[in-house]
Amino acid sequence: MESPPCVFYGGPNSSGALFSGQLKLIVTDSEVRLTSISMHLRANAVTKKPVGKDCPDCINKVTTLKSWNFITEPTTYDHGTHQFPFSYLLPGHLPATTHCSLAKIDYGLEVSAVTALTDVIAHEHPLRVQRAIQPPPEKQSLRIFPPTNLTVNVIHTPVIHPIGSFLVQFRMNGIVERQQTTQTRWRIKKLDWRIDEHSKNVSPACPKHWNKVGGEGKGQQHEEMRNIGSESIKKGWKTDFDAVGGGQIELEFPASIRPGVNPVCDVESPTGLTVWHLLIVEIIVSEEHVKNSGHGHAVPTGAARVLRTQFKVVVSERGGLGISWDQEQPPIYEDVPHSPPGYVTDYLGELPTPPDQDLEAMGNHQ
Repeated sequence: MESPPCVFYGGPNSSGALFSGQLKLIVTDSEVRLTSISMHLRANAVTKKPVGKDCPDCINKVTTLKSWNFITEPTTYDHGTHQFPFSYLLPGHLPATTHCSLAKIDYGLEVSAVTALTDVIAHEHPLRVQRAIQPPPEKQSLRIFPPTNLTVNVIHTPVIHPIGSFLVQFRMNGIVERQQTTQTRWRIKKLDWRIDEHSKNVSPACPKHWNKVGGEGKGQQHEEMRNIGSESIKKGWKTDFDAVGGGQIELEFPASIRPGVNPVCDVESPTGLTVWHLLIVEIIVSEEHVKNSGHGHAVPTGAARVLRTQFKVVVSERGGLGISWDQEQPPIYEDVPHSPPGYVTDYLGELPTPPDQDLEAMGNHQ
């Protein structure tokens, strides 16, 4: 392959990924005669929980995206290396290469050459397709927890990556409710966060097994969920009971996907496979009473609550410094000076005759 890795920049509306390469034919004998050389770019969707357990038509769905026929008539090739260039623009709506517990999506180039003796020479080359979504501005979310006055404001990036951490800014307001002589306050005892990966796949049925799913065009749906990162935080927040708005608690913590878990990037495929992720935050708060005078210790009431909220996050490959193929611009030369004057080609008058003394001077020099 001559082009960079196949990466879709952006969502399903991406302009695609342009790839190119050279198919090399290496002849080790003195010559070889071939009747055809063809290559196919195929997408292979495999479901791991098929309707028919051992039915290959239920397990695999192969789609040919592009075909190349490099020769149209029998051709003889001498000893040496022969090259056949190719290129293709992968549509941006295609799903990226995906491997999860329910299904997998792969791409590959399949080459077939047929000799004059009808021998078939086959070769396969896997093609990894990725999707990189540029992180948008940070997202701010507000959650309200009735019947209390507690509100939670969370700021986080909506796009995260398999490697590396991201910061979550957490602020809780309304932690103090003042009465005439006392006040009721809420304290955080513990904060737990986790990242859950959800997978859903619809296993299609081949015509032989339509009766198992209730007819043509239907399938069996399977769902799974796994935890790919978590942490329990028991300290580190700042509590201010005198802040405007009923007091507040602030905390900033890093979150990340657990190393070695091999997360699956978000995908939504027309084959029925969908993968998405949720950041879930659970806060355990306890209630206490204290006198407004400030004298005496706070007295726990024994009441506690678990506040739970979730935020959708997109797991994506890093885009790095790469850009989409259609955003690549040729160099623009803005400081090029004006070109030299052009020649007059349609002059119809007589050319001027040089003075005689100039001709004599030229003759004397010869």
